Amino acid sequence: MHQRRSDLPVSPTVLKRWSTRAFDGREMPHEDLLTMLEAGRWAPSAFNAQPWTFLYAMRDDDHWADFLSLLIPFNAMWASTASALVFVVSDTMPDVGKGPAPSHSHSFDSGAAWAMVAWQAAEMGYMTHAMTGLDFERASVQLGLSPTVRLEAAFVVGRQGDGAQLPDYLLAREEPSDRKPLVEIALRGPFPNGI
Repeated sequence: MHQRRSDLPVSPTVLKRWSTRAFDGREMPHEDLLTMLEAGRWAPSAFNAQPWTFLYAMRDDDHWADFLSLLIPFNAMWASTASALVFVVSDTMPDVGKGPAPSHSHSFDSGAAWAMVAWQAAEMGYMTHAMTGLDFERASVQLGLSPTVRLEAAFVVGRQGDGAQLPDYLLAREEPSDRKPLVEIALRGPFPNGI
């Protein structure tokens, strides 16, 4: 399996985290998932609004099949072997002490919360995979979201399983991916001409 290498010293957890599609299908302790979501609770946010909410189902509960049905069939196929499925929603009009007001950063802040969850999961030896391949319209209705709440994404979590359970076209992609070089994404000053 490909080993990630960073050009500069970063936390080993950053390099350890990647998005598998092969999970082992086991149940996970509820406390483990709550610990991951607790890490998300501590993410930074504008005005400390904490606009995110995590809606989750464990593979052994009554919501599992309904939650799984909200993913596109391609994602539901491999996600069905995970231990938990979580939808991340954000409040577009959080109340920061002066009544509800539009938030420019609700999605950004909720993404930070997801990153903290993924980090904590990796620290605990779990794998995560975030996705936007879902039926957003149906999910928003089925999850009971109000018009001021935005469904951002979903993610699954569980222990890594045997990649051989995946179809060949997915098995070939079942390894950590590289990233663009830092010089392509960290530009000192404004965008160069032509970008």
